[in-house]
Amino acid sequence: MTDAEVLQVLQDVGAFRAGHFVGTSGLHMGTYINKDAIYPHVKEVSQLCEEMAKRFEKDDIEAVVGPAVGAVILSSWTAYHLSRLRDKEIYGVYADKDGEKGFLMRRGYDKLIRGKRVLVVEDITVTGGSIKKVIDAARIAGAQVEGAIVICNRGDVTAAQIGAPPRFESLVTVGLSQWPAEKCELCARDIPVNTDVGHGAQYIKAAMKNNAK
Repeated sequence: MTDAEVLQVLQDVGAFRAGHFVGTSGLHMGTYINKDAIYPHVKEVSQLCEEMAKRFEKDDIEAVVGPAVGAVILSSWTAYHLSRLRDKEIYGVYADKDGEKGFLMRRGYDKLIRGKRVLVVEDITVTGGSIKKVIDAARIAGAQVEGAIVICNRGDVTAAQIGAPPRFESLVTVGLSQWPAEKCELCARDIPVNTDVGHGAQYIKAAMKNNAK
């Protein structure tokens, strides 16, 4: 799949949107990718994961690891397509949140991937922090991380930023124009903040509270 084809899939399922949004960091942005909008569409999820699998078909991957919650689906579908392409069983497992902003391998998955060549998958990366924690968790469990892949790289994240796996790929790269609230170009043009996705609703509520003081 080309970048344009992947972006079209994201648009078709309503995951890629343009407008005025507020991210978890509080920064304002003109485009937003709602990863949660991807997962209900099984055909499209399978299509994206098949492309992920094809990118690593020749890397002798033995297990696919994703972070809970959403990427559990990605790890399963990618492992399914790798199993089909290589005509052998490839495990699909996931890392749990550890309650302290990190991830670790539980449920016996640490033993399952120990000594195995693994691929780490994720939906969206902006800073690389989440996928790096999963790579770290897989390595601590004794796995050999052969690569990492995301559906969309939004922050020009590099392999070095996520723990330097031998290969790091994305199905599509989308430039991220963002600004602090006080310097937001969209606010200056009086473009309303979207309150349906992201943290726009919280931003509006906080702004109204400050204005009332």
